[in-house]
Amino acid sequence: MKTSRQTRTESSTTRLLRYGRVARPYLVSTVALGVLSAATIVVQAVLLAKVIASVFIGGSDLRSITGELALYAAAVLARGLLTWLRAVTGQRSATIVTSELREAVARKLLSIGPSRLGQERAGSVAIAAGQGVEALDPFFARYLPQLALGALVPLVIIVWVVRLDWVSAVVFILTVPLVPLFMVLIGTLADRRTSRRWKALRTLGGHFLDVLEGVATLKVFGRAGDRLASIREASELYRVATMGTLRIAFLSALVLELLAAISTALVAVTIGLRLVAGTLAFEAGLGILILAPEVYLPLRRIGTEFHAAKAGIEAAKTIFGLLDVPESPVGSNRAPSGVPIRFENVTVEYPGRDAPSLEDVSFTIEPGTRVAMVGSSGSGKSTAVAALLRFVEPVGGRVLVGEVDLAGVDADEWRRRIAWVPQDPTVFAGTIRDNVRFGNPDASDEEVGEAVRLAGLDRFVQRLGDGLDAQVGEGGSLLSAGQRRRLGLARAFVRDSAPILIADEPTANVDLDTQEDIRAALDRLAEHRTVVTVVHRPVLAADADLVVHFERGRIVEVGRPRR
Repeated sequence: MKTSRQTRTESSTTRLLRYGRVARPYLVSTVALGVLSAATIVVQAVLLAKVIASVFIGGSDLRSITGELALYAAAVLARGLLTWLRAVTGQRSATIVTSELREAVARKLLSIGPSRLGQERAGSVAIAAGQGVEALDPFFARYLPQLALGALVPLVIIVWVVRLDWVSAVVFILTVPLVPLFMVLIGTLADRRTSRRWKALRTLGGHFLDVLEGVATLKVFGRAGDRLASIREASELYRVATMGTLRIAFLSALVLELLAAISTALVAVTIGLRLVAGTLAFEAGLGILILAPEVYLPLRRIGTEFHAAKAGIEAAKTIFGLLDVPESPVGSNRAPSGVPIRFENVTVEYPGRDAPSLEDVSFTIEPGTRVAMVGSSGSGKSTAVAALLRFVEPVGGRVLVGEVDLAGVDADEWRRRIAWVPQDPTVFAGTIRDNVRFGNPDASDEEVGEAVRLAGLDRFVQRLGDGLDAQVGEGGSLLSAGQRRRLGLARAFVRDSAPILIADEPTANVDLDTQEDIRAALDRLAEHRTVVTVVHRPVLAADADLVVHFERGRIVEVGRPRR
């Protein structure tokens, strides 16, 4: 098994080829169909040369060449069918590989957790998972099969030509390598242009996503014009990079076409001179002349697909960069129940930050108690919760459940013990019933209804014509902030078997009535549970048994709340 370091030293192309193994049968079929198509090309050329020589040199009538014409028509149809089958199998191989990569990206995003994912720019992640994976389609569907055909098809034709005329075969052998040579020279320049274009696309995607997410803020503060200017600047960079890439593509097409035309002309000149001299039969010379463009065609098509392939390879760098993000250690131990949870000199650092988010933090959460973490924004309380949820791993110290290190505990098994109410619960497009069941997929309709009631969301649900089957809109757009918060509480209620409740700023940014309703719901949730609440102000921690006060990543005070 490859280590992470070994994986990173591999080129993107090598790693793509490793992913291509799952589609190897389809890739082999595509190449085999291409070779058969090359055989039909030879048959077409031989039959066409024979028909023309018979009619114009031998004086044959139409009736005498009916058999050859029928075979020629069959060869044309066979070539068309083989070309279609090759396109289908090539696309099938691309679909298999891109589906596996898309699944790998999704699995990675889910496994690295929200804290590490938050360190990646959302626009880059979206581009990698979406357009980045799609950009690999031409690489596997067209470029990779064409690369094999570019080596095999000229070889098949040259082998046939050797039988007819060794001089033409020598011309082919000398001129064919010039095409890939020029492709390599142009490809060096194309690499830089494609990298610049993909970087510009990621920048544009990031700017655009930022604007979409912050439309309300931009409008309120009157800064929409500034962001539009940044998008306009990013769009201009992308336009310039794209036009530069297209310029290289057109240049390479011109060079390859010109090289193929000159090479074909050399073959034609040598054939013409020997036809005049009478040292070469007309039928053989005409057949070779018909085949000459077909020798260079697969190589020219490699050049055509090369630029789409480079875009895919460049996209793969972003995808593999995302796949190489280190994951949290995988534990297999089970943590004991009903025991204290201890932070023992815990230090947490995020990449790119000058100071630790938590530094040498120690405190104890006794089972069945209510603990409030207070402090200003950025003081470290949310990082402490992230460590408790195993979204981040300490670089120093330990989080202990009883005497078991949380780093060695199965993360999924541990999180099943936790009912989590985030500050801004994620609401998915669907019904209220579906969203509540995120807390417990096996919950009955009665349990969902009871959870909605306990969370104080029942009055709102009763006003809806569809009740629990009412749609909440994309991102909960049809719900207010307080209603989304109560929906998060309902998820916690339906997860009644979880012995630990974590609530992150549950009463932030809501009116006083909603705040009191949420506090009452939290009191009901807190029965027979260990409760960890993150609050901004100490006054909101009055119901806690223990208050942990954070400032600048350190604990400045631990004790009972001031009443």
